[in-house]
Amino acid sequence: MHLIWQTNLGKEVAGMKKVTVYSTRACPYCVAAKTLLNNLQVGFEEVFLDHQPELWSKLSSENNGWRTVPMIFVGSEFLGGYTDIKSLHDAGQLLPKIYSPC
Repeated sequence: MHLIWQTNLGKEVAGMKKVTVYSTRACPYCVAAKTLLNNLQVGFEEVFLDHQPELWSKLSSENNGWRTVPMIFVGSEFLGGYTDIKSLHDAGQLLPKIYSPC
């Protein structure tokens, strides 16, 4: 499993929930989601599913059959994919989910 952890300007941010992006290397929506999070200076952990079909299947079954990537979680809450977090951001609801008390 390949993991990348990015933090807001290299610092831990108080009150920030863990953000996890499950992705594949050849996914343009994954790139868009990571770009959005980076532009918002939100640290995240990235888990590549390219060679982990068992994990991909497990995540899908735990999230109402969701099969596409990215799969984005804030804490244990599944937010959906890129268009879902973009909609949340456009509505002013993404950052409050990330920075709300744990």
